[in-house]
Amino acid sequence: MTLSLHDYINAFNQEKNFKALASIGRGIEREALRVLPEGELSQHGHYSQLGAALTHSEITTDYSETLLEFITPVSYSPEEAIAQLQDIQKYTFANINGELLWPMSMPCFVNNADDVLLAQYGSSNIGKMKTVYRQGLKNRYGSMMQVIAGIHFNFSFSESFWQVMQSLHNDEQEKSDFISDRYFSILRNYKRYCWLIPYLYGSSPALCDSFLQGQASPLPFKRSPRGSLYLEYATSLRMSDLGYTSSEQSSLKICYNNLHDYVDGVQKAIGLKSEEFADIGVKLNGEYQQLNGNILQIENELYAPIRPKQVIKPGEKPSQALRDRGVEYIEVRALDVNPFVDTGISIEQIHFLDIFLTYCAFINNKKFDCDSQQHHEKNMNEVVLRGRDPQLLLSDVNCQGDVTQKSVMTWGNELFDEMAHVATLLDNAYKTTNYSDSITRERAKINNPSLTPSAEILSIIVEQEQCLSEYSLAQASNYRQESFQRDYQFYSEQYFLDSADKSHHSQRDIEANDKLNFDDFLEDYFNH
Repeated sequence: MTLSLHDYINAFNQEKNFKALASIGRGIEREALRVLPEGELSQHGHYSQLGAALTHSEITTDYSETLLEFITPVSYSPEEAIAQLQDIQKYTFANINGELLWPMSMPCFVNNADDVLLAQYGSSNIGKMKTVYRQGLKNRYGSMMQVIAGIHFNFSFSESFWQVMQSLHNDEQEKSDFISDRYFSILRNYKRYCWLIPYLYGSSPALCDSFLQGQASPLPFKRSPRGSLYLEYATSLRMSDLGYTSSEQSSLKICYNNLHDYVDGVQKAIGLKSEEFADIGVKLNGEYQQLNGNILQIENELYAPIRPKQVIKPGEKPSQALRDRGVEYIEVRALDVNPFVDTGISIEQIHFLDIFLTYCAFINNKKFDCDSQQHHEKNMNEVVLRGRDPQLLLSDVNCQGDVTQKSVMTWGNELFDEMAHVATLLDNAYKTTNYSDSITRERAKINNPSLTPSAEILSIIVEQEQCLSEYSLAQASNYRQESFQRDYQFYSEQYFLDSADKSHHSQRDIEANDKLNFDDFLEDYFNH
């Protein structure tokens, strides 16, 4: 049964269904680079007081030893999610010896790429595997990729929401199959419209020239009065080819039409050989250079602006968890770190993401073919490099496959006209005006590009002639002071002390229980 946007809105705009809608689950994964007070990259390893990066549930590291990752649990309140993140940061600031958290996606000044330390996870097989994977990333893409930070936003609808949806469709599938199908519909709609995310929230139109490490760039950079490199209309250099994208992965045709084909595509991709990466070698002089010479070492290397997710069990691959138990939530990955708020993501952004993802759940679209997917990817690439260019035209592909060229302003206003109805529905369900306020605030950016964060950054470094590094360092210092002035809101200091201690014990247990040598462990992992 095909339902329209307004069919869904009318169904959920009933008192009996408000609770089902107002039970959105949210989690935040915030990456933050540790820097010294003078702005240089920290050379200190992961602080023991923060716990074991391998096993701590809230504080870990990402690609490099100095790139922290803070993870909040599932929360059903935007305010609570932000408070949890602030508490994690408060404890972290108190235990990193005066270091700061860089408030930008693109890194601070890095004199030499060799200064970037690979993340370390101990002597266990799984810990070694995580480090070797990062060694592979270094050899494939360079060390500077490992100090780029982003925000991942995890989102899920409640079980009661899906019950209402399945009832509306008179669908008799297994519940988990229905839920997975609908999440994949959200994924497709998100990929169609995800150019909106870097346009509205991209905060990396400029970078320190040390990022290029003396190499020429094909991008037509300009230089600010204080020496930063920037593109006049860029929104998110982090999401461009300078950041975590891979030309090797462009050959992969991962299907987003259903769970089965997606998992098959990911698992097939892991076995595809890469001539370029094979030249690196896997093990040289007894030291692993990467996990394998394939296009993807493991599934995590598949870079995408959004992912279907299922909580994995120890030793389980993400794709196998999806195949066995279906989609549990989705992970939005196209968000730059917001330098204008201490947490890197604002509560206002969460409100908009609620609207946008609910809208993606309520509209229909045809299944992807290669041509339409290429149009969507091209739109994304255009917006990250020149999203505020008044001459930019994007390709809107309708359900019949027809392509219409539209400006950001034209297409954006069309989308906001429809999303305004979803915002009103969420206002009714949550008994607030936050969602309608969000539509007003974000639509203003569509009609006036100077209001976007990328334009604000360029105003600071070009028109105001401030140094990007000095501005970032001042923001980082202010956020540290604000954190110390704020009391714990959700957690407590004792909670983090206990968690750190528990994580160290857990890591030692894992190391003590290893039965295989590392070579056999890897062979066993990939055979399964």
